[in-house]
Amino acid sequence: MEQNAPAQRPVALVVGASRGLGLIIAHELAARGHDVAVCARDEESLARAADELRLRHGVRVHHQVCDVRDATQVQRLVTGTEEALGPIDVSISVAGIIQVGPLEAVQEHHFRDAIDIMLWGQIHVALAVIPGMRERNRGRIGIVTSIGGRISPPRMVPYSTAKHGAIGFAEGIAAELGGTGVTVTTLVPGLMRTGSPKQASFFGDAGKQYAWFGPAASLPLLSIDAERAARIMVDGVLRGKPVTTVSPLAHVASRVHGLAPGTTVRMMRLVSRLLPKGANSQTVSGEQARADLKDPRLVDLLTTLGDRAGKRFNQE
Repeated sequence: MEQNAPAQRPVALVVGASRGLGLIIAHELAARGHDVAVCARDEESLARAADELRLRHGVRVHHQVCDVRDATQVQRLVTGTEEALGPIDVSISVAGIIQVGPLEAVQEHHFRDAIDIMLWGQIHVALAVIPGMRERNRGRIGIVTSIGGRISPPRMVPYSTAKHGAIGFAEGIAAELGGTGVTVTTLVPGLMRTGSPKQASFFGDAGKQYAWFGPAASLPLLSIDAERAARIMVDGVLRGKPVTTVSPLAHVASRVHGLAPGTTVRMMRLVSRLLPKGANSQTVSGEQARADLKDPRLVDLLTTLGDRAGKRFNQE
């Protein structure tokens, strides 16, 4: 008597998964029994992430270089994933960049880079996976935005501009897809300990900008453990929740802004006056900005947890 073939694992696509939050989400999905497709722009770090996923979880992994700014590349990614693994059941788009600097040093290319990756990138991925999901009457889409898409913090205007757009897009298509079997979850994290400041971009007085942002993204009271954040986000997507807000601080900030938006803006004005300024528009990496600090000992101490996370999540 013939034995039944093993059940096909569900297939998850994680966009922007060579390191940091995207890689952690890919691990979370693989641990829950999904075959996983991952993409990023850098082949070397992407291949390393894919090997790590295979070895740790024993699932099928497809990796493909893709620049989410290019709709054609995104469509090839979706086609390649389905040819290698099967129909995509879950798509979570994480690709993003972090730019930190004062308004007087912001240039148009800062906005263009942020919007092309974190808004157009989300649009390209969603529009590529939705037709197949609608045809199958099932699918889960997660779009990673940010609390910076609810409240615009100072020194991160291009970032917040893109994230506000991503929230509007995610909530809009969630409504449009009602009744189709396809759900869209707007994922709204606050600061997470992923080690991302070293990969971020800084301008103005880059060293001073890093000196506040690096610790903020590392200290427990201000940031959340990245693996815990990934579990919350994956839970929200798989359950088809419309919105999943991650971290207590993000919940509080969202509610305060909803109740008193004018007060929130005034608070951000006060914060802006306390943060460093600078008109130098030259952009440097977080690693370089940190190296340029005259005395980095305090910053090194305050970013200890973030540095450890960076080593674990392929940020080095």
